[in-house]
Order: sequence, then structure tokens, then C-alpha cells
Amino acid sequence: MPGTTNASDGAVTRVWVVEDQPEIRNSLAALIAGTPGFECAGAFGSMEAALAQFGGEPPHVALIDIGLPGMNGIEGIRRIHDRWPAVSPVMLTVYDDDERILEALCAGANGYMLKNTPAVRLLEAIRDSATGGSPMSPEVARRVVELFRRVQPPPQADYQLTAHEMRILNLLVRGENYKTAAVKMGVSVHTISYHVRHIYDKLHVHSRSEAVAKALQSGILR
Repeated sequence: MPGTTNASDGAVTRVWVVEDQPEIRNSLAALIAGTPGFECAGAFGSMEAALAQFGGEPPHVALIDIGLPGMNGIEGIRRIHDRWPAVSPVMLTVYDDDERILEALCAGANGYMLKNTPAVRLLEAIRDSATGGSPMSPEVARRVVELFRRVQPPPQADYQLTAHEMRILNLLVRGENYKTAAVKMGVSVHTISYHVRHIYDKLHVHSRSEAVAKALQSGILR
């Protein structure tokens, strides 16, 4: 049951690894399986293969790469979050740019770790995520803090967004991309792009990550 997947103190933490590079996947699986208190319940080379296995006992934590063949890790996290909200997805990637970090977190990732994380720290992050934490590599945490500082809104800011623009911004905050937002809105990708440019102008930002950060920090989506 989705509501019973959280690991408790002393329990074995079940982990899935979703990584397309065999060497990394096998190394992670061996690390997890060889550590007391952890179980590697599945190791998959694609998001599609992992999602096909849901139906039995779910993992507590799913370590997921971003750059997967077929469905990418961020879309995979969105699927997991929507269908099995008690599973804790953690990004494990080489990417530390603002766009991917915020997109992953908005899609439902509970943590964001870089692949150069030492094994001991990675195991701590898995346990932390399984018990309700949101682990981040120090480099990632600094970028998130810096991003929010850069886009700090003025007091009582009124951005005069239309209802249509607010809906699009809400979809971006939830991790949707232009294509999936267009499907949900019933319009073309070109139309979404047109409105996003107006949103950027009104929010005085220059990228999706800054727009999402300002929306979250200012509370304009209520």
C-alpha cells in the first residue's frame, strides 16, 4: 500500500536504482545490497522498466538518473509521485544546473544528489529520504539558496498575471514542460511559449527556473 512504504527506525530500507549505465547501476546495487539495513529491491536500465514493476511491494526510495533513454528521470519522478506518493524519489545525477534542479524538485523529487557523492554520504541520504528528509548535495543546496536570493520579490509585488498566465505558471511550478503543459491546456506549444515570454516579462526574470523560484517564494500562486 502507498501509505505504508515509509521506512521506520530499525527497518530495512528498500531501494530501487534506475540508471542506464551498467557499471554505475551495478556498483550502486552492490553498495546498497552489501550494506546492513538496506535492500536493493530492483536495478533498472530505464524508467519504463522500473515503472512496469510497480504493483508488488514498492520501494521506500528510488534513486533515479535524469538522462535516461526513452522517458527521462524527471518525467519518471512525476509518474511515481502521481501514482505512488509514499515512494521517495531521489535524483542521482551529474547535472547541477538551476533548470534541472528546480524541474526535478517541482516534479516531486524528495532529494537531489550528485554522482560524485561519497558512498557513506549517499547511504545517509537514502536513509534520510526514507524517513521523511530531503537530502541534497552541498553544491545543490547552495544553488537553490542562491537562486531564491536572486529572485527575491519586492514587498507586496503585483505582477498583474492573467488567469491564463497563472494557470501556465502553475503548470511550470508543478514540473510540466512546454509540451505537456500544451496538452493540459489544449493549445499549441507555440502558444505556451508565447505566454511564457509574457510571464517572464511581468515577473522580471529570464528563465524558467527563476520564474518557478519567484512563484514559490512570493506566494503568488494561492
